[in-house]
Amino acid sequence: MKKLIEQIMKFGVVGFLCFGIDYGLMIFLTEICGISYLVSSGISFSVSVMVNYILSLKFVFETDENNNKVVEFFIFIILSVIGLGINQVLMWICVDKMHVHYMISKIGVTGVVMVYNFITRKLILEKSK
Repeated sequence: MKKLIEQIMKFGVVGFLCFGIDYGLMIFLTEICGISYLVSSGISFSVSVMVNYILSLKFVFETDENNNKVVEFFIFIILSVIGLGINQVLMWICVDKMHVHYMISKIGVTGVVMVYNFITRKLILEKSK
């Protein structure tokens, strides 16, 4: 249990850093570059996924070193694309249907996607004991 809590905390630190990248880039692209919030949210999410992949495998999850890294990355991308779908649908619902400002919506949506990411990555990517 102690190891799981430590792992969740590490995932939280990585997630917080990646959220900063995701959120900051989304605001920059929307406010400064004039890109639609849905497009900028997709771009920022994709950039943060790449950083998250590197940091998650280095600091959070213990993967089997014998795993095919191409397959492992492909699985990570598939999980992330599903997460992106969740992100985009929830952003659209919050902003366009519920009329919540996109900056506030992103915070709640990120929490939902973060839980999905931890559970799926732990179950699928981490090596069996």
